[in-house]
Amino acid sequence: MTRRTDWAEYTSGSAGPGDDAYGAAAAPYETDPSAVGPREDGAARHGDGGARHGGGRGRGAGGGRGRRRRERAESSAEDGGATSSSRAEKGEPPRDPVEQARAICLRLLTGTPRTRRQLADALRKREIPDEAAEEVLSRFEEVGLINDGAFADAWVESRHHGRGLARRALARELRTKGVDATLIDAAVSQLDTEQEEETARDLVARKLRATRGLDRDKRLRRLAGMLARKGYPEGMALRVVRQALEEEGEDTEYLGDEAF
Repeated sequence: MTRRTDWAEYTSGSAGPGDDAYGAAAAPYETDPSAVGPREDGAARHGDGGARHGGGRGRGAGGGRGRRRRERAESSAEDGGATSSSRAEKGEPPRDPVEQARAICLRLLTGTPRTRRQLADALRKREIPDEAAEEVLSRFEEVGLINDGAFADAWVESRHHGRGLARRALARELRTKGVDATLIDAAVSQLDTEQEEETARDLVARKLRATRGLDRDKRLRRLAGMLARKGYPEGMALRVVRQALEEEGEDTEYLGDEAF
């Protein structure tokens, strides 16, 4: 017959030196004693019977361990928890307006270049005082974290080769981002007419197959309209599309500009 003290000795022995070292790993055994498997030395496990005989003591031991874990968690929150729950880790900017503005700008610039205008709009939306915003933005420009000229150059390079946008569309996008007109002109000047027309031909060649089966006028309107939406001048768009259709055997001799 199992004695009451056997269950206490088993639970004490199974915990090993330093019961607290088990932490949450011991929780399943506290809530379900029948889940305890056979011991490695072949001794019979103390299953349901042991749990019933020592139920009161088992609940007390489990409750004590639960209380100790809660106390440790509360202590951690009061001591070391101050670091883990700091404002920075929570994503909350400091209360000082300048520090707050700096934290917001750094977070917005992480992995994504932005213009000064975009950052200024973000600070205004978060109700940062104008004086603090101006101080931070000017400092960021001094150290090179804000560079509208470099932003415009990279934007033109990426959007032209990635999306096939022409100078007119690129300039329009940069204006919406608050880039100065002088910087925009310098950036879009990287593209010349020949490069624009070459890109337009590539765009039409990729789209041409999807228009097969349509009548000639509809193909012209669809292809030229695609180039127009990307910022290509009307004259260039019509010329490029006509040439592409002619190469496919379409007769464009009497195809007037009014079709566009």
